[in-house]
Amino acid sequence: MNKKIIVTASLLGMLAVITGAFGAHGLKAVLQPSQLEVWHTAVQYNFYHVFALLFLSTFKESKGKLIKAAYYLFTFGIIFFSGSLYLLSCRSIIGWSWLIYMGPVTPLGGLLFILGWLMMAIAALGDREIK
Repeated sequence: MNKKIIVTASLLGMLAVITGAFGAHGLKAVLQPSQLEVWHTAVQYNFYHVFALLFLSTFKESKGKLIKAAYYLFTFGIIFFSGSLYLLSCRSIIGWSWLIYMGPVTPLGGLLFILGWLMMAIAALGDREIK
């Protein structure tokens, strides 16, 4: 599982660098400052949770179920939270007005982040092996 976590974190980290650079250089001329701020928030949370995934990879396999849960919660949190913000901030240039309805996806991603942190805390606190 640790290799899978590291590979996922690496790919999502690469995505964060690409989206960060794209926002700073490619979107600066076409998005409003408030839209760029939303884009920047997406990049920040993407990065924060890449680091959470990398830290998660240091846990022993004996915490398997909790680590697996945290892995999926962080990964889908990035997809839902950051992904929805990336799309929402660019809806005017994409031309997909229906993206406004993705608004509820963002807090769902935030909830997944919170639950991922909770699973990691429980894994850290637990003394007994959980399989």
